[in-house]
Amino acid sequence: MKTDDLLSTAHALADVARSEVLGYFRADGLTAENKLATGFDPVTAADKAAERAMRAVLAQRRPDDAVIGEEYGNTEGRSGLTWVLDPIDGTRGFLAGTPTWGVLIAVCDLSGPVFGMVDQPYIGERFWGGFGACEMVGPLGRKALKTRAGRPLSEAILFSTFPEIGSAQERAGFQALAAQVRLTRYGMDCYAYALLAAGQIDLVVEAGLSNYDICAPIGLIEAAGGIVTDWQGGPAHNGGRVLAAADPIQHGAALELLRRVPA
Repeated sequence: MKTDDLLSTAHALADVARSEVLGYFRADGLTAENKLATGFDPVTAADKAAERAMRAVLAQRRPDDAVIGEEYGNTEGRSGLTWVLDPIDGTRGFLAGTPTWGVLIAVCDLSGPVFGMVDQPYIGERFWGGFGACEMVGPLGRKALKTRAGRPLSEAILFSTFPEIGSAQERAGFQALAAQVRLTRYGMDCYAYALLAAGQIDLVVEAGLSNYDICAPIGLIEAAGGIVTDWQGGPAHNGGRVLAAADPIQHGAALELLRRVPA
């Protein structure tokens, strides 16, 4: 595996996605299609343009790799590697003008994610991890990333995207955990996972995710020293219920509560 080429390709993907989406962000007249018959799962022209641009880069630079993208599905490959792309994770936030959405880019082998990148184009922050390194670059410069040291739940900071997480049973499980932590915050989408990798928070808990939502955060957080599993402690790269933790102490304590939720 030529990791230098994979890393440079990931940055090239993030660069072209930035270029596409920033022209739409906070623009007058931006509209969204709804993917759902009931509820609201939006997609915009920015999502589609960014994924098309990233796929074009991969077709040129890595034509033998497979691709999974939120907007344009699966493209088969023959290298054993798969790029998992979410052109805008947090489209609701994108529509609302908040800077907490991001571009997700992962490289997976047959075992799961080996590299993950979270890019926030508007504020110019990029987080990446895998292939022996974990770093970020942004307005304050470039630095290595490492998750927070272990601490009891009573001192932990917990994030989730939606307060009405998942089913009624999943919501009850989340609320049991939230009752034990120091601080619970909502609405950060993929940026919460980046904050966990950067050592700012301790836990992210979600349900109902897809593979393109979580593969990049897994690669990033594991490279920073954290742990990402499902609510039973198993692999999470196929999506579903996800528990991301900074350290085995937080992970074990949260898992003890979440694994009581029926499958």
